[in-house]
Amino acid sequence: MISPRELAEMLGVPVQTVYDWNHLGAGPRYSRFGRHVRYAIADIEAWVAASAVDRSDRRRAA
Repeated sequence: MISPRELAEMLGVPVQTVYDWNHLGAGPRYSRFGRHVRYAIADIEAWVAASAVDRSDRRRAA
């Protein structure tokens, strides 16, 4: 399990972005232990995989 700060460092985003994702329900699943938020590596990996853009879906403008 890793902290929001560690997740931000892993993804190269500001820690505030991680907190915003939590608030919006847009980021990886997390667990709350009292007031502490932690992310399981498996949940992060699943979220990253689901967020990947399939370049074959892009349509060329004619």
